[in-house]
Amino acid sequence: MRWALIKVSLAVTAMVVIAFAVPLGLVVKELARDRALTNAERQAAAIGPALAITTDRAELQRAIASTQAGAESRIALRIPATAQSPAVGIGTPHATETALHTASAYGEAATVRVPGGYALLQPTAVSSGTVAVVEVFVPYGDINRGVTTAWLVLAGVGLGLIVGSVAIADRLGTRMVRPAARLAGAAEQLGEGDLAVRVPEAGPSELRSAAAAFNSMADRVVELLANERELAADLSHRLRTPLTVLRLNTASLGEGPAADQTRAAVAQLEREVDQIIRAARAQRGDRAGTGAGGGSAAGCDAAEVIRERMAFWSALAEDEGREVRSAGADRPALVPVARADLAAALDAMLGNVFRHTPEGTAFAVDVHRGDDAVIVLVSDAGPGLADPDAALRRGHGAGGQGSTGLGLDIVRRVAESTGGDLAVGRSVLGGAEIRLWLALSRDTPPSTSSGHRRAALKRRTG
Repeated sequence: MRWALIKVSLAVTAMVVIAFAVPLGLVVKELARDRALTNAERQAAAIGPALAITTDRAELQRAIASTQAGAESRIALRIPATAQSPAVGIGTPHATETALHTASAYGEAATVRVPGGYALLQPTAVSSGTVAVVEVFVPYGDINRGVTTAWLVLAGVGLGLIVGSVAIADRLGTRMVRPAARLAGAAEQLGEGDLAVRVPEAGPSELRSAAAAFNSMADRVVELLANERELAADLSHRLRTPLTVLRLNTASLGEGPAADQTRAAVAQLEREVDQIIRAARAQRGDRAGTGAGGGSAAGCDAAEVIRERMAFWSALAEDEGREVRSAGADRPALVPVARADLAAALDAMLGNVFRHTPEGTAFAVDVHRGDDAVIVLVSDAGPGLADPDAALRRGHGAGGQGSTGLGLDIVRRVAESTGGDLAVGRSVLGGAEIRLWLALSRDTPPSTSSGHRRAALKRRTG
């Protein structure tokens, strides 16, 4: 594109220069010729007064010598003979005898080409009644004086215009090509997997629009890949719930090759699922989630979901001798969370109880309603968490042995999708407590949320 612009500019400028410089050069040449001939006419006219007074050779020679052309021996004079006076000839004429006779006979001035230049023939009446012819020789040097210089100036101006137009076209081409080259390079980098590449929005408006569209596309690609990886991780983590049930049920199979094979198969399946989750989260990196449900448009009854999941986990709790208590799930509690996402969050919290506490450990699920939020508390009577902050950090992908670190992350993203949050602390049962804060309005300030949590805890422990 850059060279194309330069070639077009060069061609157009060259045509303009030729169209104007050539005619202007010819005009300059013609003006120089007219100037030289006009000067010759003035030289010839200076002899006229002397011819009108006398035809004496000596007087006429003095008159001719007084002129510039005469001093340079470029003036010749011819007076035809009469009955009373002989012919007079002064100087060496350059024109032919025929041209001189014609000018004298017809009395008309003429300019004829002669060797070395031009001869101006100026007829003038004399006192003897005849017509004398004054010839002024104009050499080519006078005809072309200043023409070469003018042509050189025109050529320089034309060359300057061409060089200037090429320079301007090159700058414009660079201004257009450089952003296009950056855009092409960024597209190649994006195709090679560099999702962080972006293009500065510079250059002409069309290229700025293309750069903005490319950056928007790259952001969308990153977002889609992140959502895909999060979805893969979430779906894999949801498999942990039935796997936990299978692993706990294998304990009742007793001893024997079949039982050992079953336990080994369940353990291998758990490892494979953990590996899938970790791989998905490693690809996702530290990118924060944008909400488990992709928005808060969908909603459900949290109490109904809790009753359903408690029915599922209660059977397993009965097999392990765990005391289960639930409160507040007998009344509707509408929350702006998709049913499947809230169920996945509850399974993650309850799965942690079964996975990280000994058999026989009691646990409870409570629901607290407020004007602007619903709080779900999952507490247990286990050993508790020595470092709650570390448990939340595990929720961002630093899980230890037997943990993918995704469970609390799922719960966190469900809470944050509503404008709420997640907290981990010590429960009244003596173990760990996970508080899922689901805001009913995204405008709820954090300070208000904290106050509602404290009020809910007081009602629960009071």
